[in-house]
Formats: sequence, C-alpha cells, structure tokens
Amino acid sequence: MKKYEVMFILRSNLEQDVIKAEVANVSNIFTNNNSQVLEVKEWGLRELAYEIEKMRKGYYVWMKVEATPKAVEEFNRIVGYNENIIRYIVVKDGE
Repeated sequence: MKKYEVMFILRSNLEQDVIKAEVANVSNIFTNNNSQVLEVKEWGLRELAYEIEKMRKGYYVWMKVEATPKAVEEFNRIVGYNENIIRYIVVKDGE
C-alpha cells in the first residue's frame, strides 16, 4: 500500500452534523477497502481561490491515508457523485 494525501472541499452552507457525516463517509470509503486513514485535519471554512458554483467559501478537509489502488479508485468514483463535495484531489505522498 502507498501513502496518499487526500483533500476535499465541502459546500460552505452545510450543517455541522452533515459535515461530520461526510468526513466519516470518506473515511469509510478507505477503511472498507482494506486501507487505513492515518490522519484527518479539518481546516474549516476558508476562502476559495476562485468562485465555484457561485460560492466563495468552502469547508476544507485534509487526510493522510495508506491505501490500495482500488480504494483510491473507489474514492474518486464515489466522491464524483457527491453533491456536497465541490472539489477533491488525491496526491501520492513523497515518503
């Protein structure tokens, strides 16, 4: 398994309980696919670099995971359909 950094941005108008549920759902994508979530940091509400879907702010979440290629593929597939997540990226960690 390789280590990855995962970043995703949630809509700024979500309630706190919905945010917690979305973070848990993303973590479950990895744990359900024989991978580990090593670290999670919720950076909170921040200004976006540019407007996305008429929004100027988003709720940022960063994760470090040790994942299989299948888990990363499943993350990309599921998050692509999630309307609460407006942007996401997965980058292989240099370690």
